[in-house]
Amino acid sequence: MTIAIFANPLRPETFREMKHVVQYLQDKQIHVVLSHELHNEPYGRDFASLNEYVSKCNEPIDFAISIGGDGTFLTTASIIGHLNIPILGINCGHLGFLADVETSNTETILEQLINQQYTIEKRSMLEVSCSVIEKIPAPYALNEVAILKQGLNSMISVETYMNGEYLHTYKADGLLIATPTGSTAYNLSVGGPLLSPHARALVLSPIATHSLSVRPLVIPDDAAIDMKIFSLSTTAKFCAETVVMPSIRATAKINRFISKAF
Repeated sequence: MTIAIFANPLRPETFREMKHVVQYLQDKQIHVVLSHELHNEPYGRDFASLNEYVSKCNEPIDFAISIGGDGTFLTTASIIGHLNIPILGINCGHLGFLADVETSNTETILEQLINQQYTIEKRSMLEVSCSVIEKIPAPYALNEVAILKQGLNSMISVETYMNGEYLHTYKADGLLIATPTGSTAYNLSVGGPLLSPHARALVLSPIATHSLSVRPLVIPDDAAIDMKIFSLSTTAKFCAETVVMPSIRATAKINRFISKAF
């Protein structure tokens, strides 16, 4: 069994828990690979990095363990979204909504994982491409993709198409495309609906829309969403999960990615 470890090396309590998890897995003869950030730490030099392992080894990675808060979990999902690897979240942060294993239960949960005493829950993700960004560092989002205005004074217009057909032009401070998992996050705070985690749907939720008649819209999750962004400040912000992209001027294309298990 091979397990990839993700954690924020800048947080001492998280780093201590990460070393505890790694030592426990090694004692159980489990092969451990580390994320790029952890591999660059002095502690991580004796381990293979995730990128190195994926490029050189034919053996699959069986699990990823995210150690931290929900932000670390979302970053982990973004990085390995194309690898279809289940993710276990150990909570060293504040929320623990996605990373719901408490550190006091770490060894018990790891023992169950090694003994294959678990179930895998599948969730849908978004895959993102943008005509003006050649390569997006982590083009997958478990919660949402957000188009946001850049300046403080003016709103943006987001011309939206679904499966090639014109849908609506949103005039607002921004627009969210949220998954069922993300429906409980930013989407909820802007008045969007809650979706069952296994619903085959996405939500388009405007942020501070100019028109009170424009409400959040639930669409099929196999729809391809294309957007053209117009702004008086000439630029807009484009965020995929925890990654903020360079300011954009033209079309952002948002597609649903295939369901991933974690």
